[in-house]
Amino acid sequence: MSVERRAHTALHVVKGAIVKVLGDGAKWSAGASANGSHGRITVQFDRKPTDDEVRKIQRLANEKIKEDQPIEIHVLSRADAEARWGDLIYDLFPLPEHITELQVFHLPGWNVNACNKEHTSSTGGVGELVINKARFRNKKQLLEVSFDLVE
Repeated sequence: MSVERRAHTALHVVKGAIVKVLGDGAKWSAGASANGSHGRITVQFDRKPTDDEVRKIQRLANEKIKEDQPIEIHVLSRADAEARWGDLIYDLFPLPEHITELQVFHLPGWNVNACNKEHTSSTGGVGELVINKARFRNKKQLLEVSFDLVE
């Protein structure tokens, strides 16, 4: 399994953990990237998380990975996806209107997001991760959480 697929799936797992720890105020993604075994998810948020909150995000993400929960990938019309999940499938960067069919990543009770990337079949495929940085940019009200997969 490619490290990029593992790291990209980890973005969704970390995003779910961020929302579980920091609440719905952190649910809107402003950016995400995975490069090799490194990933970074940026969410809109109003403050720097405490060190304890960052540790809790890492712990919850790794617990979800150890659960080896199956990941659902749905390919459906944009209208059906919106009817099922509402605006939760979107990020702060809009999808062009001409896109009428979506691939949706769904980890029930954890994360749902329109995403056309390749993913592991379950959370266990990610392996362990370590959050190495949580940077808050006050002027933009953005929180960047960076992680590395443990090899």
